[in-house]
This record gives sequence, structure tokens and C-alpha cells, in this order.
Amino acid sequence: MQAVRRSYLLWAFTILLTILASCGSRRHTSDTKASRAADAMANLKSKPLYRFINSWTGVRYKLGGLDKSGIDCSGFALLLQKDIYGKTLPRRSRDQAEAIKKKSLGNLKEGDLIFFSFGGREVDHVGVYLNGDFFVHASTTRGVIVDDLTLPVYQRAIVKTGTLN
Repeated sequence: MQAVRRSYLLWAFTILLTILASCGSRRHTSDTKASRAADAMANLKSKPLYRFINSWTGVRYKLGGLDKSGIDCSGFALLLQKDIYGKTLPRRSRDQAEAIKKKSLGNLKEGDLIFFSFGGREVDHVGVYLNGDFFVHASTTRGVIVDDLTLPVYQRAIVKTGTLN
């Protein structure tokens, strides 16, 4: 009987150690892309910008779209600049790129624009810098989203960054 009791206690102790060890090995969410994007949003200086982005997040991409039934990248940048900063941008991303004062990537501030070329040398995409290497844009596949600027796909495609004149 004593052997059975020891066996049971050893089994219970092993189970307890396994549970405690598994709790200790959980990945902390503070290092995930989603939590870093949430931190970038939480650290925005402009609360109207925060509300604007939240109200548009998830709106699907639609070429030429300018409302919540669908929007494209240049339309999103145009509305954000108009509604948050009271500034006017041209409609097309390549024209928007001509309307900015160049700034280095390392000197970007909240609300500055980032232009990309995914299909060659000409600007074909625009996003708005937030902070901490995150930006917001209307992705053709994911709609309006806060994204990580350090991803290689974006790093390879950046062609111009700056602030609206």
C-alpha cells in the first residue's frame, strides 16, 4: 500500500512540474508583431489619428475607392491627410510623391508619407508613418492595416519618404 501511495505522489508531483514548466515556456506576447503594432498605435501623439485609423482598420481594398465600402492606398493617404492634418494631397500615389519634401527614413515623424514601388521604378503605393517602424496603409490583400516597415518586402520597395509641403 505504501508503494502505491508513493507512486501516486510521484505521479502527481510529475504532473504538477509539467504544468508549471509549460506555463514558464509560454511565449510572451510583447515580442509579437501584433503587440508591437498595438504599441505603435498606443504611442501615437495624435488621438484623432488613432481614432481615424481604428475606424478604417479592416476596410477592404478597392482600386479608386474613397469610402468604407472600399479604398485604395492613395485614397486612404488623401483622406487621412485631409481629415487629420487639414492638408490636401493629389489623388494618385505617384503625384503624391511629387508633392512632398524629402526626408530620410530615420527622420520620419508621425503622419509622414512613405512611397513604394512594387512593380518597377515608378511609385505605385503609399503609406503613412506612425512610429516604431510601423505604418498604416491600404493593402491590396488585407485592406487597411497597421504594418511593420522593417519587413523585407517593404524595405526593398521604399523609393521615397517625406513630409507634405
